[in-house]
Amino acid sequence: MTYLELSKEKLDALRTRNDYLILAFESSCDETAVAVTRGREVLSSVISSQIEIHKRFGGVVPEIASRNHALAIDSITKEALQKANVTLDDIDVIAVTYGAGLLGALLVGVSYAKSLAYTLKKPLVACNHIKGHIAANYISAPTLEPPFICLLASGGHTYILKVNAFDDMEIMGETQDDAVGEAFDKVARVIGLPYPGGPEIDRLAREGSPVYKLPRAFKGESHLNFSYSGLKTAVINLVANTKARGGRINPADLACSFQTEATGVLIDHTIEATKRTGIKTICLAGGVGANSALRDGLTKAGQKAGCKVLLPPRSLCTDNAAMIGICAYEEIKCGIAPASLDLDANPAL
Repeated sequence: MTYLELSKEKLDALRTRNDYLILAFESSCDETAVAVTRGREVLSSVISSQIEIHKRFGGVVPEIASRNHALAIDSITKEALQKANVTLDDIDVIAVTYGAGLLGALLVGVSYAKSLAYTLKKPLVACNHIKGHIAANYISAPTLEPPFICLLASGGHTYILKVNAFDDMEIMGETQDDAVGEAFDKVARVIGLPYPGGPEIDRLAREGSPVYKLPRAFKGESHLNFSYSGLKTAVINLVANTKARGGRINPADLACSFQTEATGVLIDHTIEATKRTGIKTICLAGGVGANSALRDGLTKAGQKAGCKVLLPPRSLCTDNAAMIGICAYEEIKCGIAPASLDLDANPAL
């Protein structure tokens, strides 16, 4: 029996169970993460962050990220197993993010996971990083079931999704250019804030007021898509023109003004999606889901619209392997086939 045939047989035997153990890997960007999960329960979750390494460059340097993943992955795998009080022999499934993300970074996790799966003769499940962020909601809300509306806002992606089932999601709105998290980072640089920009703008905005008038893309149009390039450019021009006239920008007010507009359109479109579908449950996912203004604004708007708003803890909004383990569990329930040993990273997934 080939490895793939054996994997299929083992995975099929697990589909109706929820008591098996998944060892999950996430290395799509600048966090090396390993977790052990069982059903929708997280037994351990270990993250090795590279933020301090990349801060000096003002952003993630892909080659440096890849090298640090390679240095960290073995030790944090051992730590995750130890914290879960299990051994490799106890693991039933290996799960790994294979896209989207940085190619070199993804390859570290994919290669390591494939090696373990082959050596241990365990099924390998390939997970979509984006679906992993959505699956994070199942950790903090274990009884959650579709349908629900999910606002996914991160450094690389901005979507409003109608989740009919874990294997059936419809895009109701998406960015046409920059992702919202990308815009946060770029605006932070203009204001003079360090990387990562999102948390820095969130912190500074608390000290300011939304006094600067900034544009909203697609105003008056009926679709639910987003555009952040114009908002980003408006901030850049405002700063440049004010300096050229000898004026002074208040950084806290500008941070607050940008954040108010950037998150406001996310909230408005999400609430509109619930009105169009009649679905009254809203979930939040992605790194920008940790933003205070977005969390508070979405909660208030959802309550006003008669919706139940579920917010995963901030630690589950940023990249982690626990969400990949839960993602794999949901995919197995949906009938996903095991990945073969020629699995490759797909940065554009």
